[in-house]
Amino acid sequence: MTKTAQGLIIKAQSGFFWVETGAGLIVCQLRGKLKQGKATSDIAALGDKVDITILGDGSGMIDSVHERKQLIARLDPRPGGVYQQVLLANPDQAVFVFACANPRPKLRMLDRFLVIAEKQQITALIVANKTDLVEDAKDSFGMYAAIGYHVIYTSTKNKTGLEELRKQLQNKISAFAGPSGVGKSSLLNALQPGLGLAVNEVSAAMNKGRHTTVIRQMFPFEGGYVADTPGWKSLGLWDTEPEEIDAYFPELRGLVEQCQFSDCTHQHEPGCAVLKALKEGKICPERYESFVRLRSGKQT
Repeated sequence: MTKTAQGLIIKAQSGFFWVETGAGLIVCQLRGKLKQGKATSDIAALGDKVDITILGDGSGMIDSVHERKQLIARLDPRPGGVYQQVLLANPDQAVFVFACANPRPKLRMLDRFLVIAEKQQITALIVANKTDLVEDAKDSFGMYAAIGYHVIYTSTKNKTGLEELRKQLQNKISAFAGPSGVGKSSLLNALQPGLGLAVNEVSAAMNKGRHTTVIRQMFPFEGGYVADTPGWKSLGLWDTEPEEIDAYFPELRGLVEQCQFSDCTHQHEPGCAVLKALKEGKICPERYESFVRLRSGKQT
């Protein structure tokens, strides 16, 4: 006897999908009809909402995949053409965790992450961790709050910012990303004991090498899910034209239409509203430098 259900893919590995449904967790595979034709993107992925048929033995078949509202994806050039690899479907937000010190914050990497989030229309939350190691974390991260990003300052040692972060994660699918050593696992463990360890184990499996079976998984957290997405580090802007970049810097996009020339590069032209704002101190020089580097095609 079979029955149908709707559910959420919370784990994916080697063509098998663990789907959370009202009837419990069902391990599923794709229906053959979904695999017909040339695939240019992952048919089903972590975070997808799906319709399934539950079989008599308790396993399931994915009959259809709901339309994605947004996704975190990277382009994988292959002999048959570019393939879109979906790291996470339908995230509510991307949580970028960076340390205030030890390691030194890689703000150019953060700027690149923010550009990708803007391009993929995903809300970004910045977590400035290890605030106990510096006198004033706002020296490094205050500029992001000034341009409208939500910044949470945290320290597991001093237990600061943890409740604010918890509230921001509740009832949402959150993609975590950030450099190694920034205290991401410690933060997750402080919020939910054992969660950081579980995420770390999956992260380690994903980073062992190209021949390792890739496991993608997200973990329940207070009505929502947390997914570690180390793939952000290799997400590129190769499909982004230079003239697009200014649209992904919130502090620049409102100025562009005021420039004298429609093809302004915002680097040397007369009548450039961006350069004028920079000179007047209305744009952070470090952010402007990141913009110039990304516009020139530099990924870091």
